[in-house]
Amino acid sequence: MSVSSAASRTPAAAAQPPIGRLLREWRAALRFSQMDLAMEAGVSTRHLSCIETGKAQASREVLTRLADALAMPLRERNALLTAAGYAPKYPETTLDTPELERMQKAIDLILAKQEPYPAFVINRHFDVLQVNKATARIDQLTMGRQSRHKNLLHQVFDPDDFRPVIVNWQEVAEGFVGHLHHEIAVSPTDPRPQQLLDEILRYPDVPTRWRFRDVDKAPSPIQTMRFRSPLGELRFFETITTFALPRDVTLDEMRIECAFPADDHTAAVCERLAEGA
Repeated sequence: MSVSSAASRTPAAAAQPPIGRLLREWRAALRFSQMDLAMEAGVSTRHLSCIETGKAQASREVLTRLADALAMPLRERNALLTAAGYAPKYPETTLDTPELERMQKAIDLILAKQEPYPAFVINRHFDVLQVNKATARIDQLTMGRQSRHKNLLHQVFDPDDFRPVIVNWQEVAEGFVGHLHHEIAVSPTDPRPQQLLDEILRYPDVPTRWRFRDVDKAPSPIQTMRFRSPLGELRFFETITTFALPRDVTLDEMRIECAFPADDHTAAVCERLAEGA
């Protein structure tokens, strides 16, 4: 081992899941055999097998190719590097730091431009990080108050929160469960998605079958949500904005969800609420 490579190793690597277990979990989630992954990454099946069993040390270049082939998010790429004994590559900074100040301004602009329609920012754990004024107005109209939760999944599943005003709750909730199962599959080093699944399944009248991932059901490309309100039913469809080619874990895990009216009545109500505000 060279001095330079030894210097880039971290003592924390011993506490991380072994690289073999990580790669096997990822292959299982994507239904990749060793041969499938080796071909996608441009390495030999024998070399990949030796990496997984600990008989061979993977270089950073090989790890990058494996991560690309598995379409790993940045957090998981860092975990893969750490498990192999290397220092993480991608930083994780908060939006209030000078490095991401421009990104925060861009997010603020997107939320403001979405008016008079709702928009909000969430992370990969479905925590609501920021909302625009239209979101607050719709919350007040439909529920008469703000949500009691900072987590979108709890907002949707809690019968004392948004759940009673969502007309198509079964459809919406099942869609969120599918997204959560995806997060569990692509984040084997993160226990939080599984914890979230356990938490929402404890709410009343949640189907037990949702504990298991439906691998044969593709997620709908468009999520439509219908809300009860004193001004009649409101219908929205949602679009998701992500950051292209992020180089920071925070940006990689952030999503901006924008709701657009699915009918003229909903559009008119949103405009009327904005004028009244």
